[in-house]
Amino acid sequence: MERLIVDGYNLIFSDAHYASLARDDLDTARAQLVEDVAAYCRGEARGTVVFDGGGNPASDGTPHHIAGVTILFSRAGETADSVIEALAARARDRDERTVVVTSDADTQWTVMGRGVTRMSSSEFCDALRSETGDWKSDVSAEGRKGVLQERIAPDVRDALSRWARAGGAQIT
Repeated sequence: MERLIVDGYNLIFSDAHYASLARDDLDTARAQLVEDVAAYCRGEARGTVVFDGGGNPASDGTPHHIAGVTILFSRAGETADSVIEALAARARDRDERTVVVTSDADTQWTVMGRGVTRMSSSEFCDALRSETGDWKSDVSAEGRKGVLQERIAPDVRDALSRWARAGGAQIT
């Protein structure tokens, strides 16, 4: 795998663990997902997490980078699915091996082909929780273990929250 593209809210709200975090604090759920994607990729793939910002008039689709993961909130009026589909199309055009993580059936059918495969959100969560997965014991580039929220500066966590909520974003 060279690239991993994750449908952020699809995964968060289809998995009991992330959904539970989101009920208490959506920022924590997003940060946990980004941390897990970073650990899963651990230098072997480029990770991208796409969140739906379409209902947020202030969302401009600017990519942000945290812990080696690209984070995108779709532009106002645009869905996360359309962003994921465009990213997958570019990967196909470049013959780049890519896995798209989503349980959205329409998106799955749209993205597959020529080096782009799909993984359901539950399959990805199973892989994250696998007892045989060695990514869990990886140490960050700075040599420190711990959750992302403890490793990133408070201003970066605040920025992630602002990107999601600027202009009163509605999560769909």
